[in-house]
Amino acid sequence: MDVRAKAFMRLVKIMDELREQCPWDKKQTIHTLRKLTIEEMYELVDAISDDDYPGIKEEIGDIFLHLVFYAKIGTEKGAFTLDEALNAICDKLIKRHPHIYGDTKVSSDAEVKKNWEQIKLSEGKKSVLQGVPKALPAMVKAYRLQEKTATVGFEWDHIDQVWEKVEEETQELKDAIQNESPDRVEEEFGDLLFALINYARFLDLDPEAALDKVNKKFKKRFEYIEDNAPKSLAEMSLAEMDALWEESKGQ
Repeated sequence: MDVRAKAFMRLVKIMDELREQCPWDKKQTIHTLRKLTIEEMYELVDAISDDDYPGIKEEIGDIFLHLVFYAKIGTEKGAFTLDEALNAICDKLIKRHPHIYGDTKVSSDAEVKKNWEQIKLSEGKKSVLQGVPKALPAMVKAYRLQEKTATVGFEWDHIDQVWEKVEEETQELKDAIQNESPDRVEEEFGDLLFALINYARFLDLDPEAALDKVNKKFKKRFEYIEDNAPKSLAEMSLAEMDALWEESKGQ
């Protein structure tokens, strides 16, 4: 048996044993596991952001455990089996990669994405946006919505047009603020964020990753202020804190 298959079947066997013998594992449901799975996914994201390959190895193991756990519960409920889930994704991948498993020719990853969405529609999907999860964080969801609609041609022709849209939305936000219209301010602020995310996509940047890096940089610099403040922050002026902020940039 292939070493990868052997390791996977070892995990399946352990899951069977835990579900049968461990009081905690016995009582779990798909609903009690849900929040734990989300936590594990964020831990994997943290490891990826830090280029922490030992951490990535550990976290994908944890996620594999959760997937096998869901499959075990699915089998118990008579809903589906692990092999059915695995064969289903294999069949889907083969069908949606006709340039590998068929005669379709492609010349770029953009064509691959376009073919993928067209095949999904042929499978009965009513919209190219149907597969975007409702629970996605807003920034990630905006990126995915834009990415998917682009596969059917709903896209700016040039990056300069996207920046013009950013400038247009910036002005509309300023106008809403001047008119003191809270509802419109919220809407225009959202429009501006959406346009900036689109611009990031044209720059081939992940806006979520970019913002995460800024968050980490802000946290590190503010903690420098806390660690080097000569007195309580509440007693310091903004100018004094800003001086330490500038000092932190050289550390």
